[in-house]
Amino acid sequence: MADSERSSARGCLAAFTNFARTRKGILLLAEIILCLVILICFIASTSAYFSLSVVEMILAAFYFVIYMLDLNTRININWPWSDFLRTLIAAILYLIISIIVLVEKRNHSKIVAGVMGLIAACLFGYDAYFTFPLRQQRHTATPTDPADGPV
Repeated sequence: MADSERSSARGCLAAFTNFARTRKGILLLAEIILCLVILICFIASTSAYFSLSVVEMILAAFYFVIYMLDLNTRININWPWSDFLRTLIAAILYLIISIIVLVEKRNHSKIVAGVMGLIAACLFGYDAYFTFPLRQQRHTATPTDPADGPV
């Protein structure tokens, strides 16, 4: 390996570890892993509901790379709102699908997938709460000069 390739590999690993230690990085990694576990459970039970796990795992990995490489500052998209909508829709869909799967109760892997789906709904809901853009904006009062008064 050339020196430039080693330094870029170290830079990428450093960016990964630095972002993976943040709250958003931990949430995205947990979403990716949980979607993978749910996908395996749904495939084992031959369920038709595994497409949600595939889509959400790909989207979570995409957002992880975007935030890790700090591309959200370079690409002109409203990232907080798009991430909020992604997590909110995922939480709602996981909740609906998990309830449907748990009501069917055909085999054990389907029940495990339903329970993990409820956990995923909670995780995505938690992520949606903390990525809500209006919650992140802090309103501060404008400073006034005490010398300014009625003239």
